[in-house]
Amino acid sequence: MKGIGMSRGRRVFLSVNVGMLFTIALLCVLPLVHVFAVSLSDKASAAGGLVTLWPINYTSKAYAYVLGKPSFWTSMGVTIRRVVVGSAINMTLTVMCAYPLSKGREKFRARGIFAWFFFFSSLFSGGLIPGYILVSSLKLMDTIWALVLPGAVPIFNVILMLNFFRQIPTELEEAAAIDGTGIWKTLFLVYIPCSLPSIATVALFSIVHHWNSYFDGMIFSNFPSSYPLQTYLRTVLVSTSVTTTMSGDDWKMLQEISDRTIKSSQIFIAALPILAVYPFLQKYFVKGITIGSVKG
Repeated sequence: MKGIGMSRGRRVFLSVNVGMLFTIALLCVLPLVHVFAVSLSDKASAAGGLVTLWPINYTSKAYAYVLGKPSFWTSMGVTIRRVVVGSAINMTLTVMCAYPLSKGREKFRARGIFAWFFFFSSLFSGGLIPGYILVSSLKLMDTIWALVLPGAVPIFNVILMLNFFRQIPTELEEAAAIDGTGIWKTLFLVYIPCSLPSIATVALFSIVHHWNSYFDGMIFSNFPSSYPLQTYLRTVLVSTSVTTTMSGDDWKMLQEISDRTIKSSQIFIAALPILAVYPFLQKYFVKGITIGSVKG
C-alpha cells in the first residue's frame, strides 16, 4: 500500500469501510451461529437460555429426531419440486420477455405498450383475495402449480435481463443475421451464451425466492402434506410446543431434547442448502448486478 502512494484520507476511508463491512457481516452471521449452537446443545442449556455462540453439553439428538420425521421430508420434497419447477418457469418466461423488450421501437413497435404493462403490474396486483379465488376456481389448491404460477414472471428479473441484453453489441446479432440465423437461433446461440452472468443472477434470485417463500403455502395449501418447507417451519415455530405434532413414540425423545433445539435444528437444515449453493454463484451474482443495472 505504501508503494502505491495511498493518501492518509484514503487509508482512513478503507479502514472505516472494512470495519463497517465486517460489522455488518457479523450481524448477519452471528444469529445463524447462535441457532446452530442451540441445536447442538442439551435440553437444560437450551431451555435455560445459556447458549450463546458455542454448544453446551454437545448432543446431536435434535438432528436425529428432525431427520427422522416423515413430515419434515415431505415438506422438503415439496420445496425441492417447487424450486426446480418454479425456477425453470421463471427463467424461461424471463428470457422470453426480456429478449423482445430489449429491442428498439424500429424492431418491435409494440415494445412501449408491453413495457408499460409489465411496469404497471410490478406496482399493482390483483390482491390476495382475488388471487385466492382465481387459484381455487382453477382447481389448483394443494398443487405445486398454485405455488409457482402466480409469480411465474418476476418483473425485476425481466428488467435485469433486458438491460443486460441491451449491452450485447448489435454487431453480433447482425453477424448472425448475415449467416442466416433466425431470431430463435440468435437468442440461443448469441444472447444466452453472452448473458451467463445475468442468467446466473436471475436463477439465484428465483431459487432463493422459491426456497424461502412461506406465505403462499399457507394460503394455497389446505393440508400439511402439501406445505413447502418454510410453511412447515412456520407452523412449528409459531406453535407453543412441538408436542402438538408428536406421536407416542416421540415422548421418550422429548425427555432428552427440547422444542427449542428441535426448532433450531430445523431452521439450520432449511438454511443449509442456500448457504451451500450461494458461494458458487456469488461471482456471477456480483457481475450480473453491476453489468445489468448500467442502462435503463
